[in-house]
Amino acid sequence: MSVTPSDLHPSGDATIPQIRKLKAQEVIRSSSQSNNKEDVRDFHLDQQLQILTMENSEKTEVVLLACGSFNPITNMHLRLFELAKDYMNGTGKYRVIKGIISPVGDAYKKKGLIPAHHRVIMAELATKNSKWVEVDTWESLQSEWVETAKVLRHHQEKLEASNCDNRQDSPTLERPGRKRKWTEQRQDFSQKKSPQPKMKGMPEVKLLCGADLLESFGIPSLWKSEDIAQIVGGYGLICITRAGNDAQKFIYESDVLWKHRSNIHLVNEWITNDISSTKIRRALRRGQSIRYLVPDLVQEYIEKHNLYSSESEDRNAGVILAPLQRNTEEAKS
Repeated sequence: MSVTPSDLHPSGDATIPQIRKLKAQEVIRSSSQSNNKEDVRDFHLDQQLQILTMENSEKTEVVLLACGSFNPITNMHLRLFELAKDYMNGTGKYRVIKGIISPVGDAYKKKGLIPAHHRVIMAELATKNSKWVEVDTWESLQSEWVETAKVLRHHQEKLEASNCDNRQDSPTLERPGRKRKWTEQRQDFSQKKSPQPKMKGMPEVKLLCGADLLESFGIPSLWKSEDIAQIVGGYGLICITRAGNDAQKFIYESDVLWKHRSNIHLVNEWITNDISSTKIRRALRRGQSIRYLVPDLVQEYIEKHNLYSSESEDRNAGVILAPLQRNTEEAKS
């Protein structure tokens, strides 16, 4: 609105007080309109925030758990987490809130497996700059080998205890990126526990793996059938498929996997990456470079401690793998 002389005085002559008064009124009107626009904008932002909050509340929160030797951890191990997170978030049904790397303990007795404290430190170095993937030492600190199904249960119960605050001495859910210290005390896991149903609305722990682990379900005596059913049926599996793996066919040929196929998520790795810990160790034994295959800090740690050699590869040679030994003995008894 513009100020004209006729608005100011009948004769068309404006007095200075009138001009000042009308200009002040014009400023007030302009300010009021501006405030109204800001109010409308704030209202729309609040609506969008409410919609986003509702959408997130309808999604199931997921914690990705990767168990394995990590001997040593490689860039491919880290990529598994990113691929799985992108896939699960992309379904619109899930929201990945955390990733956990759980190195196996020395009692696993795998050939060439170096001491757990080295593997844990390397994993912590590899995830040092991650905002959501962390390392948990619980499994690696056990005096005996722990079945994967029990490791999943441990972390699910840990989440529930943390969120419900129903145990004063239970460990708390750490912020993404925070590392568990090696000084964490060993815990006894010898007592048998029956699987407990997950609490409604709680984050769900799911096993993250490669296709090789999925196919290992078919190796006699390596896995208990009830453990496989509990892993895929009770928790869920996110499997990153490599080139040459026919995971869908393997699921089809397994009755227990087929039964729980809706809880198995197959993620195609379109940008193929064939890095493996076995190939890393082989390169190191031959004096070849592993740069860009593992994080720089991991490479520096390996070189500093001279971790992998022909001698280290013979570690546990001739020793029966812990799950094979245990499951075979239980089958005989």
